[in-house]
This record gives sequence, structure tokens and C-alpha cells, in this order.
Amino acid sequence: MTTMPFLPEGVIFDLDGLMLDTERPMVSAWITASRNRGCLMEEAVILQMVGIDEASSRAIVFDAYGPDFPYTQIRKDVFALFTREVETCGIAQRPGLTVLLDHLARLGLPLAVATSSKRETAQWKLRYGGILERFSVLTCGDEVARGKPAPDIFLLAAERLGKSPAECVGFEDSPAGLRSLRDAGIRSVFIKDLVEPPPEVLATVWRRCNDLAEAAALFG
Repeated sequence: MTTMPFLPEGVIFDLDGLMLDTERPMVSAWITASRNRGCLMEEAVILQMVGIDEASSRAIVFDAYGPDFPYTQIRKDVFALFTREVETCGIAQRPGLTVLLDHLARLGLPLAVATSSKRETAQWKLRYGGILERFSVLTCGDEVARGKPAPDIFLLAAERLGKSPAECVGFEDSPAGLRSLRDAGIRSVFIKDLVEPPPEVLATVWRRCNDLAEAAALFG
């Protein structure tokens, strides 16, 4: 790991799969909910939905299974299953999160979240994940016209931090999020969760780390 060539003015984090281990239980919930409705979804299709907004997810499902697929009903079942699990077991943090956030706090860097989740849902996840108070800015999927992979949500996060995109670094685990950071003009740090981005997306990544703790070394 090399020393970072500049110290950013702000750091922007994705939420699901990057800071909190929510993607795995969500994949499981989609499989269970679709099976219960008699139309089992394939994991490969579910993984295409990682990191994108609801409208794009719906389009992926309809493309795979046709317009008569009971997407809305299954989606409601999914969130009921996920909510029950979170309220019973909490939400696990991704490895190294506390190490990285503590390091950035010592450096005095302002932190933002840019998530495809709606604000109410994002706050709920951050609270159960024990990190809500760590961030001065929260930018959510219901606050932008276009979700990831469009750059809107990261541009809004940078604006709310009072920084230019070029002054920021963004952390992502999904191909859609990495595309969003690229088009926003924000340097990206990739931490893999469930999905390996295609080569053309990886080619745009500024740094890749094995986990969030390793990424702390980027910041001196």
C-alpha cells in the first residue's frame, strides 16, 4: 500500500455492503420471499440489483422474469423478512469499519453517506449498525432524480460537505457505485463485498483494498 498522494477534504461512503453487512441477508430474503410466492429467483439476478435504485432493480427483474412477475409483493415480503432479522439480530459492520472511521476522525475529515436507500431506511440501518452519529452528511436515493450509476447522489453529497468532487474520495463495493463515482469526478476506493466489477469498471478505480482497515493506510 502506497501513501496517498493527497489528503482529501471529504470522504463519502456507500452504505449497504460497504459499511454494513446488509447485502447477504437481503439476497437470502429475496430467495426466501420469491420461493414463498412460488417463483424462485436466481441469485445471479438478485446480485445484479446490488447498489442500484428501486426502479432499476424492477427493470432487471422484469427483464429476467417478465412483466407479470409479482415484484412489488415480493419486495414487500423481502423488507419484512429483513426488518425482522435486523430487529432481532442487529446489523453487522463490515471488517475494519471502526478502524477506518476512527482514523478519519483523528484526521478531522468530514464524512458523508451516499446511499440508494430512502432516508428513513438509511437512518434506520445506520442506527442499528451503530454508526449514525459518525456522519455529518446523509444523502439518500429519494433525494436525487437519478440513482446510481448516475453521479447525482455523490455530487449532492460533495455539495453538502461543501467540497468540490475533486477534493473528495468515495468508497464503494458495487459496480453501479463505482460508475457513479467515476462520472462524478470523485476518486474511488473499491472494497469487494459480493460482486466483482467488470474490467472496464475496475480500470476506473483509484485504489482497491481488501478491507476497510487496510484502506486507512491510504490516508497517511
